[in-house]
Amino acid sequence: MTDTAPATRPQRSLAERTRGWRVALIALAGASLISGLNAALLRLGVWAPVVSDRVADLHGPVMVLGFMGTLISLERAQAMRNPLAYLAPALLGLGSLALLAGAPVALGKLLLFDGAVAWVVLALALWVRAPLGLVAAQALSATFAALAAGLWLVADFPAVVTLLAAFLVLTIASERAELAQLTMGPRAVPTLLALASVLALGAALSTVLPAVGDRVFGLGCVLTAAWLLRDDVGRRMIRTSGLRRFNAAALLTGNFWLAVSGVIWLIVGRPTSAGAYDAVIHGVFLGFGMAMIMAHAPIIFPAVLGRPLPYRAAMWGPLALLNLGLVVRIGGGLSQATVVYQVGGTITVLAVLLFAVTVVVAVVRG
Repeated sequence: MTDTAPATRPQRSLAERTRGWRVALIALAGASLISGLNAALLRLGVWAPVVSDRVADLHGPVMVLGFMGTLISLERAQAMRNPLAYLAPALLGLGSLALLAGAPVALGKLLLFDGAVAWVVLALALWVRAPLGLVAAQALSATFAALAAGLWLVADFPAVVTLLAAFLVLTIASERAELAQLTMGPRAVPTLLALASVLALGAALSTVLPAVGDRVFGLGCVLTAAWLLRDDVGRRMIRTSGLRRFNAAALLTGNFWLAVSGVIWLIVGRPTSAGAYDAVIHGVFLGFGMAMIMAHAPIIFPAVLGRPLPYRAAMWGPLALLNLGLVVRIGGGLSQATVVYQVGGTITVLAVLLFAVTVVVAVVRG
């Protein structure tokens, strides 16, 4: 008899070993998205599949920290290539789920805060590995998510809106500077850091001097939108076709809504009327944030999902509906036309839901 060496299984890569985790975390983010859209319908005062005052009150945190926070931190965890990095999106997703499932509100808030703090640790670890200005801006954006989650433990949600907006604007601006470094040129990162300083100053001041801080933050939003409109690839790629044109359209419309929100903040400071407040909030988080998610989905999601997400012409539908709904919604809110406001808001909810369905179908078929 001859001895034979036992067969050995090829060692799986970290991406393969963590694929199940990533799918589960994306499912948590998806649950936050669906629940957040249901809550949006409740806040609009129209029919919703599930009627719950508790869910309606949690619309903002669930959408921003539960959905967007989980997805964005998951993408950063993927870049870290360390299983412990997935603690941040896991805690954010679980915190949102706890709030939605009826657990004590304090528990859900603490989980969101813990997740945001873990995200800051993750961002700092990425910066230690690559001490670059671009990575520092990403760490600053995570810091504002943690500050917002911490302040929400002791204050009402409207008090943390500007902090959350700083997190989102800094995150997306950093992402654009990273993805378009070649076309933006060597001044991209210094410009990003200068704008980040203005946005950070405004967000910090908003917690103690809202009238001043919100205006400074609004100025930062206008300057950031102008920079991205001028230097980002949107204006050049809009003349192309297919994915590049879709990406460009989403970038341009997102920057437009950021500018609109910034102008309102700059003029009124802390919004007091319902119409101005709604315009600012949804201009940033829906018009800017969701449009940028649509723009980046075919580029970023494959790395996170481990599956291709091919571009489909059907993706234009949700993007068009999103912008149409925002125009109608904000116009109705500012003019105090309740029915118009409700129609516009419902269109935006349908747009986000339709995009989610389009992504799922594209991944399955892809």
